[in-house]
Amino acid sequence: MGPLPPGSSAPAFVQGFRYIRDPLGFTSRYRERYGDIFTVRFPFFGLIVYVASPELVKEVFTGSPSIFHGGEANATLLEPAVGTSSVITLDDEPHLRRRKLLLPPLHGERVRRYGELIAEVTRRDMETWPVGMPFALRPHTQRITLTVILRAIFGITDEARVDHATELIDEFSDRVTTITRLPFLQRGKGRRLPPWRRFVRARNALDAFIYEEIKLRRREAESKERDDILSLLLQARHDDGSPMSESELRAELVTMVGAGHETTATSLAWAMERLLRTPAALERLRESIAAGEDDYLDATVQETLRVRPVLIDVARKLTRSARIGGYDLPAGMFVLPGIAAVHFRDDLYPAPREFRPERFLDGKTDNYAWIPFGGGVRRCIGAAFAEFEMRTVLREIVGRARLRASDPAPEKVATRNITLVPAKGTLVVLEQPLAQAVEAVSASA
Repeated sequence: MGPLPPGSSAPAFVQGFRYIRDPLGFTSRYRERYGDIFTVRFPFFGLIVYVASPELVKEVFTGSPSIFHGGEANATLLEPAVGTSSVITLDDEPHLRRRKLLLPPLHGERVRRYGELIAEVTRRDMETWPVGMPFALRPHTQRITLTVILRAIFGITDEARVDHATELIDEFSDRVTTITRLPFLQRGKGRRLPPWRRFVRARNALDAFIYEEIKLRRREAESKERDDILSLLLQARHDDGSPMSESELRAELVTMVGAGHETTATSLAWAMERLLRTPAALERLRESIAAGEDDYLDATVQETLRVRPVLIDVARKLTRSARIGGYDLPAGMFVLPGIAAVHFRDDLYPAPREFRPERFLDGKTDNYAWIPFGGGVRRCIGAAFAEFEMRTVLREIVGRARLRASDPAPEKVATRNITLVPAKGTLVVLEQPLAQAVEAVSASA
């Protein structure tokens, strides 16, 4: 093995502590000190290499998928939750075949038809917000996005069943947090420890519910027209004409719950956290929504995902040696395009830590300079749905609610599972009763 890119000589636990203390700034500081490609040593993972320029990110995202394994890298942490047959843990041809099945229900007109549902769910939750007292917004955005998942993706309409599913998913999410934060629990004797047993119990309970929903939807498919995503996936066929198996469907549904529920909820919470501390941007957004315009709303979503990405990186594992940025990296090495490190480059985004939606009104950003959803053949298949949902929910919240931050100081970044969340859940105060519901939901299309 040749020399690795430069990096800190501090022990793994020290570098891990630095990341935990400031996850959003960690890779940015390393890039500023060591350059666009650098090495980090973490507990459990050992040596990993970050790339932090659009040019190097492009090399990784457009490199051969047979060499840059995203599924294998993701499985290191996520396999206990989603299994080995999820689109995010598959590689090579199986991954491409699965994407082909999943993309149609999550794009274009099929996404936009859920606009009224998303707006309705948001309005109903907003009616529960207290007036004049602080409350955390993120639990509410979680409830909104989870209800949307259960209705739009699972096709569940019965309120009691929605409540039951919510309880199961909340318990599962809490248990996953421990397993992903403490990866050693996945190994050897860890499987006999109480945290692992509690996680398996929660996973089994959610699986039983999901398999029951699959069976119900299969029976209903013959008797009624349905447009939920599960029903559409039941109609999907592999190249040989066979349908997706129940285990394949289970893997993707769990993936959608995790990747399409908490991440979008967190991004919405961050959007409001930033807007409430940037009054000029909030007022401009409110005025543009009242005028039925979308450009500034789109820019607000993009800027939120830039300055507060839910993930700080995406991972690839080399199946063979590869030359990147002038370094020969060995097989087995993890190579991570640093989302936060790229997003916080001042040569790409002047005053990068400031919240300025206007920066996305001036023109198209380089595909490899704005990467909250990853890129290449592994770009998040739910990206279109997530951005559409964010626009629709923000239109309702900003258009109807007069909120203020309960504390003028910015909320710190904390970690939950593998995501970055507002430490206090975006504490806000609703200053007056809600305005009438925004009527122009169709504008979200």
